[in-house]
Amino acid sequence: MNDDFPKSDEDWRRALSPDAYQILRKKGTERAFTGRHLNEKRPGDYLCAGCGAPLFSSASKFDSGSGWPSFHQPRTGARIGEHRDTSHGMIRTEVTCGRCGSHLGHVFPDGPRPTGLRYCINSASLDFKPKA
Repeated sequence: MNDDFPKSDEDWRRALSPDAYQILRKKGTERAFTGRHLNEKRPGDYLCAGCGAPLFSSASKFDSGSGWPSFHQPRTGARIGEHRDTSHGMIRTEVTCGRCGSHLGHVFPDGPRPTGLRYCINSASLDFKPKA
């Protein structure tokens, strides 16, 4: 439970679809090239599917070819947590929502300029809000 966003595990189960629960709360992942936001091209903002916190802007989205929505940086002011992840025999950096603690995906140092980062994020972790 995150102190900023107190919800019990049962509350999360009721609020999320089974797939979203598995990804956001149990650190799962969706299969590559299956996420609903992978090919989204409209301008807008990507919000945490768990709590609605603004996380990424479409202006930083790029086609990484990885099979997941990818961003070169979070939105200005976004609360993003980064944590060492040694699961699955790899060393990676997990990305979480800083408000509710939900798992979003991972960040890698192989992205485009200007940051050189690739935030590889599960579509199920995100809601998209198109610009009006």
